[in-house]
Amino acid sequence: QLQLVESGGGLVQPGGSLRLSCVTSGFNPDHYPGYYAIGWFRQAPGKEREALSCITSSGESTNYLDSVRGRFTISRDNAKSTVYLHMYSLKPEDTGIYYCAGLDVCSNYDVDYDYWGQGTQVTVSS
Repeated sequence: QLQLVESGGGLVQPGGSLRLSCVTSGFNPDHYPGYYAIGWFRQAPGKEREALSCITSSGESTNYLDSVRGRFTISRDNAKSTVYLHMYSLKPEDTGIYYCAGLDVCSNYDVDYDYWGQGTQVTVSS
């Protein structure tokens, strides 16, 4: 079973940057490390959770929500079992709890994902 742990959240001023990390562990021994595609999701206060970005197991393919494309970059280092979400030009509307989740292929639907981290809070405020 895959375990995921997010870190890197915090309070940042508008226009600032943060790098979130998602460390994965507990791979099925039949699967190689990095087998899973990893998605990043955000749940803003009073809103439903939304998919922000996803990266395939190889890292060769990524996708982004339109509102974060060009400001957020997803990457992975399979040697470190870690997926990153680099966030730039942050806006107050980026505030929320950020989750990473694992699945064998990328999906924009949170209900598809089998494994979730506990989340990390990001607050963008002056």
